[in-house]
Amino acid sequence: MSLTPRPSRLARRVLAVAAAALLLVTFSPASPASAHGSIVDPASRNYGCWARWGADFQNPNMATLDPMCYQAWQYNTTAMWNWNGLYREGVAGNHQGAIPDGQLCSAGHTGDGRYNSMDAVGDWKAAPVSNSFSVKLWDQAMHGADYIRVYVTRQGFNPLTQALGWGNLELLSTIGNTPAAQWTPESAGGVSIRVPVNASGRTGRHIVYTIWQASHSDQSYYFCSDVQFGGTTPTSAAPTTRAPVTSAAPTTRAPVTTAAPTTRAPVTTATPTTRAPVTTPGGSAGCTAGYTVASQWGGGFVGSVTVTAGSAAISGWRVTWTYANGQTVTNAWSANITSSGSSVTATNVAYNGQLAAGGSTQFGFNATWNGTNAAPTLTCTATA
Repeated sequence: MSLTPRPSRLARRVLAVAAAALLLVTFSPASPASAHGSIVDPASRNYGCWARWGADFQNPNMATLDPMCYQAWQYNTTAMWNWNGLYREGVAGNHQGAIPDGQLCSAGHTGDGRYNSMDAVGDWKAAPVSNSFSVKLWDQAMHGADYIRVYVTRQGFNPLTQALGWGNLELLSTIGNTPAAQWTPESAGGVSIRVPVNASGRTGRHIVYTIWQASHSDQSYYFCSDVQFGGTTPTSAAPTTRAPVTSAAPTTRAPVTTAAPTTRAPVTTATPTTRAPVTTPGGSAGCTAGYTVASQWGGGFVGSVTVTAGSAAISGWRVTWTYANGQTVTNAWSANITSSGSSVTATNVAYNGQLAAGGSTQFGFNATWNGTNAAPTLTCTATA
């Protein structure tokens, strides 16, 4: 049996960039969805993944540098190439009736399910914002808007471990009918508009959810943007190593055949399976730990652990577990994780070891699995 030699890594990158360039310049003007738009600041999930990785989407480093984008690219590359097409038709204003809880970021699995990975729960890249900020909508096709509504998750919602539902959102800003002629022209084509938002009282990680009712047929667009209130980059966000792509993206093209496969086992977007916390004896200064599979796809998953202090404050914690099915942790955030065979140990980092009585914190990790992904039993030990 003869094997065809694989091209070098440099050659593969050249091919990938060439494929991306081809997608950017070859499209049919007669396409029914020739151009639409997205929230570009703070970036929607699929626009952000395209901007960071569109020129290098086959780079294996994405798995550790940007794991949520990695699972999205692996699930369906078209979700990023068509970052401007996340919409539904015929909703007639009944957004909650058309889109179930847990599917808000994919617009209820619109586009034949290509955007399903947008619903995956985990540590998406979060843009630092102040409590008074604005969302920028780039309208490539100059549709204008019947209205734009901007929601922000309520304080206490945790996007690292919770699937987004309508009850988690608070409507904070709305603008009414605005023709595209009143928007700001963009040098890359189309127009843009900024919608001011006042999210007083918010701290930490949140999701900004925007509904754009375009003045074009009955097309409703839905965008999830991840933010960190407080104006600083979240410590769990790993830096990217690629400059963002600045040219206009393709619209409704099928992915180039040299791209990453577009048919993967579906991402689990149902409500995460939360395991009952395990309490470690040790008096009032103890702690508990609860284990959640936040999202899962073929060969990999995102895990999340919530550590909760007992009836007294603690200054540190240590969580241990043993996998029974060969799962392997590959990287983590908000904890120091070490593995020895199937045994895993997680300890606090500098900023989340001290917990008030009854207080909690979360850490997350990426891991591999094959065949079975049973939840382990956790043991939590606290330092008084």
